Amino acid sequence: MKEVLSVSNLSKTFKLSKKQQKLRNLHKPVITAADNVSFTSYEGEVFGLLGPNGAGKTTTMRMLATLINPDSGDALVGGYSIVKQSQQVRQSIGFLTNELKLDDFFTPNYLYDFFAELHGIPKDKARTRKTALFEKFGIDKFAEVKIANLSQGMKQKISLVVSIVHDPQIIIFDEPTNGLDVITAKVVVDFLVELKLEGKSIILSTHIFSLVEKLCDRAGIIIDGKMVACAPVAEIAGSKTLEEAFFDIYHQVTGEAV
Repeated sequence: MKEVLSVSNLSKTFKLSKKQQKLRNLHKPVITAADNVSFTSYEGEVFGLLGPNGAGKTTTMRMLATLINPDSGDALVGGYSIVKQSQQVRQSIGFLTNELKLDDFFTPNYLYDFFAELHGIPKDKARTRKTALFEKFGIDKFAEVKIANLSQGMKQKISLVVSIVHDPQIIIFDEPTNGLDVITAKVVVDFLVELKLEGKSIILSTHIFSLVEKLCDRAGIIIDGKMVACAPVAEIAGSKTLEEAFFDIYHQVTGEAV
């Protein structure tokens, strides 16, 4: 299988204010969000990054999307280095994060056209793709409604659409169903299944076991910034459910009973 993502010893620390340090009950004014994270993902597979909140999933995803720089380590995304070739990485991926904030004053139509032009997509091609995606997600009925007047679910669907406006082969999704109602979450999950069937390479971070079991070929478990397991989902689970296997690993790593 062809590698589309090769992550090598990515590390990232953040400085904390005195207030943050006190709230976290830490003795040092720094926190290690990612600690020598390494894994590989292959063409046409869905790789799940699984872990509890605060484990380092989002930090890892943001480094892969070149939104933040690693303190050390590197990753090749589609053959491009996130450290040395960040512009090429951004052009070759789609990135969706639940932290994406859409401007309240713009409409879905305007945002789609803006991102399509940003990626240099010919207008006729962009128009055809917009029609298909807007119909699929039910955005067409709200195309000229300002973002401020749309539901959270609709905003998430618009965020998803603009993140893949350029039809990328490699897609990075950070907690794509987080905070969504069950109907919108199903629409998003069904679309991820479609992308998988199209042969897209998807990197997915989540803390939802059922999502990993349904979508992912392989998964990595990250706890306290460290990759503590990385294998096919069935291999990680063994004779147990993925949830049971995860908590066994969690207990082994942290010593905490759950």
